[in-house]
Amino acid sequence: MHIGPWNYVVVDIETTGINPTGNYITEIGAVKIIDGQVKKQYSQLINPKVTISPQITQITGIDNAMVENAPSFEEVIPEFLTFVEDLPLIGHNILFDFSFLKYHCQQCGYAFEHTGIDTLEIAKLCLPTLKSRSLTYLIEHFEIEREKAHRAYHDALATYELFEVFKKEFSDMDQKIFDPKPLHWRAKKSSPITPRQKSYLNALIKKHRVFEDVAVEALTKSEASQYIDRIRFLKGC
Repeated sequence: MHIGPWNYVVVDIETTGINPTGNYITEIGAVKIIDGQVKKQYSQLINPKVTISPQITQITGIDNAMVENAPSFEEVIPEFLTFVEDLPLIGHNILFDFSFLKYHCQQCGYAFEHTGIDTLEIAKLCLPTLKSRSLTYLIEHFEIEREKAHRAYHDALATYELFEVFKKEFSDMDQKIFDPKPLHWRAKKSSPITPRQKSYLNALIKKHRVFEDVAVEALTKSEASQYIDRIRFLKGC
């Protein structure tokens, strides 16, 4: 069975946190796929104009010195939009990357509307019995090589290879799961973190020793949910 799309862009970003409206992009990595083959690559560090915390550096490997002389998002985005064109986007948990790109594009006066495919959602549908569907776990499961974990370009390239594996392995399933769909995101209205979220998030932070500088009490319900999802995504739990 032929499964599209054959022309698309796989994208991955690194950020200073998990809230698109309060955190910033520090790196964009992407690969452009034409007729099923990598035709162009994009990799760019970005100066977020804020301090990158030690916890974020521990996760992404990107520190303040690395981005000190890098261009700003506003300087980078015209070139990136030219690279992406109007092609569908593919990513692992694509709405995370899309939300940041859309919000910060809007802040710079650019529209960012795309269709997309989420390899995480494909994994949930096609591999329901796996103990984890994090990108790290999946590329190890399918023996995909990745030079640097949690660096944008290398994660994007690994996601491309994962998507190609999915097309081969699950071509006999409903083809609609491989079709690009409109990506939707908008900033949510704020409501305070719930007691249950607070307890769970504190336990995750303590267990995995990440985001330890986050003021959990001050988070909104939406922000807490994003932190929980991000920790589970990063740690494969």
